[in-house]
Amino acid sequence: MQTVSDLTVEMIKYIEAKRDWVRNHYTIETISEYDSVAGKLKLLDTIIKSNWINKHESYKLQSLGITLGDILVQDMNFVWVEVKDQYGTDPALQLPDTTLILFPLTMISKRIETGKDVDIYELYDGLKEKVKEIKHEAQ
Repeated sequence: MQTVSDLTVEMIKYIEAKRDWVRNHYTIETISEYDSVAGKLKLLDTIIKSNWINKHESYKLQSLGITLGDILVQDMNFVWVEVKDQYGTDPALQLPDTTLILFPLTMISKRIETGKDVDIYELYDGLKEKVKEIKHEAQ
């Protein structure tokens, strides 16, 4: 059984630590670039294409997933929630007033860990299109 709830203080800290790991790749002078969807995408693309993370570095790979989640929150109005099931508790995204839930934490890591190339722009565009389809079907 799955339960969805607001983020706990612990989960907020967990997400923020992962977000900081990515955001801090910008310098103090350029950190404001993280505020835009384009800045986040560019940073994820640079980290992935530059192979700055080994496929066994789950923490760092999941940090990329948190940033992908932040992009979806910013651009598509998702909200961060906490999902608890028989396997544990994870941060997730929910589209308000729907049952649509996404788990961005491992969207990038699962691909990289299995040796797949990740084009962050292609991944993002695919997610955006799929959400658009689901919204359309729900109307």
